[in-house]
Amino acid sequence: MIALVSGTVAVRRGDHVVVDCGGVGYRLAVSAETLKHVPSAGRQVMLHTHLVVRDDALALYGFATEDERDLFLMLLGVQSVGPKVALAVLSGAPPRDLLAVVAAGDVARLQTAPGVGKRTAERIIVELREKVGAALPEDAITVARSDEPTVLAREALLGLGYTGAEADELLEGAPGESAEDLIAHALRSARR
Repeated sequence: MIALVSGTVAVRRGDHVVVDCGGVGYRLAVSAETLKHVPSAGRQVMLHTHLVVRDDALALYGFATEDERDLFLMLLGVQSVGPKVALAVLSGAPPRDLLAVVAAGDVARLQTAPGVGKRTAERIIVELREKVGAALPEDAITVARSDEPTVLAREALLGLGYTGAEADELLEGAPGESAEDLIAHALRSARR
């Protein structure tokens, strides 16, 4: 596994860089966020990397920080998110900001990335929300946990694939004392 590439920038393009490491040029696909940290051609750079092995190709991806690489790997773990979509998401903001977006459940913000539709954005949030809560540093924004029945019911509906707006609409005015009662009412309402 190639974990790090350090050398001279030979080529700097909008979606990739080539780093000359002792006479061998490594082409690394990069996000727009990483590209901001890559100096001009002829200058030294160090990038964290991840190698994706497929039947037809070996693709090397470069990242300015380990945090960005870790978020890339988390995104690859989401169903139907490949390296291209993961890089598009990473191009939208620094990793810390993206973690906060996922923790907040901001589907609209994720949809601004090319190739990320509503379903994919929702899937990213549903599959990464718990991991993101653990990945955020203590001083960062964290996902609030609550024993409030409405909050628990809303989280359950989000986990079932409903958007935040849909969950709110289904829970509005729902009778019941427990999260279970609220969820049952919301699901009955959804069937109508």
